[in-house]
Amino acid sequence: MSFAQFEREVIGERIRDKIAASKKKGMWMGGIPPLGYRVHDRKLVIVDGEAEIVRIIFRRYAELGSVRLLKDEFEARGLKSKSWTSASGRRVGGKPFSRGALYLMLQNRLYRGEIVHKGQSHPGEHPPIIDQPLWDAVQAQLAANTADRNSGTRTRQPSLLAGMLFDGDGNRMTPTHATKQGKRYRYYISRPLITSDQTDRSAGRRIPAAEIEQAVTSRMRQWLIDPGSVYQALWLVDPSAQHRVIARAGEIGRSWPELPATRQRAFLTALIKRIDVGANRIEIHFRPTRLSTLLDIAAMPSPSETDDETQILSVPIALRHSGREIKMRIDGTDPFATAKPDARLIKLLIRARRFNATLVDSDGVPFAALAKREGVSPSYFTRLVRLSYLAPDITQAILDGCQPRDLTADKLLAHSRLPLTWHEQRRVLGFA
Repeated sequence: MSFAQFEREVIGERIRDKIAASKKKGMWMGGIPPLGYRVHDRKLVIVDGEAEIVRIIFRRYAELGSVRLLKDEFEARGLKSKSWTSASGRRVGGKPFSRGALYLMLQNRLYRGEIVHKGQSHPGEHPPIIDQPLWDAVQAQLAANTADRNSGTRTRQPSLLAGMLFDGDGNRMTPTHATKQGKRYRYYISRPLITSDQTDRSAGRRIPAAEIEQAVTSRMRQWLIDPGSVYQALWLVDPSAQHRVIARAGEIGRSWPELPATRQRAFLTALIKRIDVGANRIEIHFRPTRLSTLLDIAAMPSPSETDDETQILSVPIALRHSGREIKMRIDGTDPFATAKPDARLIKLLIRARRFNATLVDSDGVPFAALAKREGVSPSYFTRLVRLSYLAPDITQAILDGCQPRDLTADKLLAHSRLPLTWHEQRRVLGFA
């Protein structure tokens, strides 16, 4: 190597070290500033008009959950990329956003007020355009879409609470699934059960995903549609903004089932810090001060509140072992639970009506003979005939799946000597 080459190498290394040191200090080191910023005195400053376009891009992606849909919408609206004039006088940019450009923007930490160098992020000297709640929601959406593409499960139901659940020992609970006879069963399982790192003190849990997702989303929806709860948890300086937040939160809570699953997950990820699953309750640690940003309402929180201030919503539960699996029963009535008719109960009522019709048309044939004809014992035949005299509203509730949680086919048979008065029947079976 000649001396000239050596000197060039040393100079290049010093320049690289200087750039790295400057970026660690959060300094802008030149180049074309991204949409939303311009350079002034070697620092990035916000361009208000462009910054609003950046915020629209992030908000709309959080709502749509798809870069393809976002690109189509922006083309229809005529929004274009940043334009500038090169040193040679050539006009560059000012074209419709491509999908690649949108992906890069949505992951550009510069919009969070940070400078990135070789994969490391450092606090920048420039102000952020995107706040933390919106950034978190967008990154969660991007991660969920990437995971779905890689696993080929875009059409399957996503794990809404992935990354948020912890068991009673503080172990993270990971989504998993099993397939039996072509049917897919989803679970959340404690990390020690996956890594085989079990101890006597940390046995871990394996909980059906649908049940805990229903419990958590139902509790969050109850909070969203309750104006008093939202008002107490999120006090804003501007009363009109407070009313808008309360109204919009109610709309989200009521329309939750119609939201895309990816939007539901992005919303929960931004709002919820962690969920602790204990033996008798679920505790949802969430950040209510982020709600106004998620709902796209510009508002100033109370000076006493911070962005990461957490509150807790509780859901009383009872965990019951059923073989290797844990069943979860939610104490109290879930106002958003989907009714699930009990097939055994319905079959019991159908059979009771059939036995009653057989008895009516028997023309004096003894009970024992009728029971033998049906292939059952006289005692069982008698008990089922009694069930045909249930109150109509009790029968309808069972058909709709709205019976008390503890009313099973075995319990109904055990209580077959029911009173004839419908009021007493409701009391005995738990409908009153």
